[in-house]
Amino acid sequence: MEIMPNGFPSYSSDFTETMEFYRIETEKKLELLCGSFCEENDRYKSLYDAAEYSLKAGGKRIRPVLTLELCRAYDGKLSDALTAAAAIEMIHTFSLIHDDLPCMDDDDMRRGRPSCHKAFSEAGALLAGDMLIAMAGKVICESSLDAIKKSEMLSCLYDCTIGMIEGQTVDISGNFTDIGGLLQMYSLKTSELLKASCVMGCIAAGADKEDILKAKEYAYNLGLAFQIVDDILDVTSTEEQLGKPVGSDEEQNKITSVTLLGIDGARALAAEFTEKAENILCEMKNSSFLLQLTDLLLKRKK
Repeated sequence: MEIMPNGFPSYSSDFTETMEFYRIETEKKLELLCGSFCEENDRYKSLYDAAEYSLKAGGKRIRPVLTLELCRAYDGKLSDALTAAAAIEMIHTFSLIHDDLPCMDDDDMRRGRPSCHKAFSEAGALLAGDMLIAMAGKVICESSLDAIKKSEMLSCLYDCTIGMIEGQTVDISGNFTDIGGLLQMYSLKTSELLKASCVMGCIAAGADKEDILKAKEYAYNLGLAFQIVDDILDVTSTEEQLGKPVGSDEEQNKITSVTLLGIDGARALAAEFTEKAENILCEMKNSSFLLQLTDLLLKRKK
């Protein structure tokens, strides 16, 4: 694989190679940050162990991939984007830790192993998630990015985090009865962090406002498609494939795109939002990788 002077793979690299490069670079960055959390005998070791347990649990790392790729697309540097990629993964991990708690979705498994609160304790998981919220901002503040980029990234990251939490609030209330209300909730619950991922990649590269607006619109549609596919997989997949319980939406009497539209209707709607996302990408710079990724996410099995 040819690596360009800015640290990114060249566009001659194939999709699979680039995905693996992004995954490895993200894992390396997270490993480095986890190593800086605390000393072995630190009195808060149990807190950091719980956070590290979930942060290093693997997963698709889609959000960091989006951050890195948007930065590459607008000619930024890998080193600048990795800071944002790590921060968004910390926020995403906090949301998963808290989602799994008994007071929320009450899931005992995550990514093929016990959820954080099962491996540690409910209080330990709650605090680990809290710590990751704060640590995400600290990582950006202590980076080598210039002050303007730091400020813009922090504003974007925490605006979108608030949006995600607002979406979760609507989700647990079940206060919607039609597809329009459901999609509005999904646009907060899922699209917001994808928006942060894309926009922070653009900020790292110094992209202009018009490009950032397109990135936001892309993330909005990608998030809706992504969440609808999640709804479908909760009905059609297996626990072995997903690495977490299936059928939980039905058990909790949750309203989803599948309950409102049926599986075929939900698949058609996911395809519609995927097409919208891809149409936006066609207006963006260096979008070939993202086009493949967007199509792959529609067809994913986990």
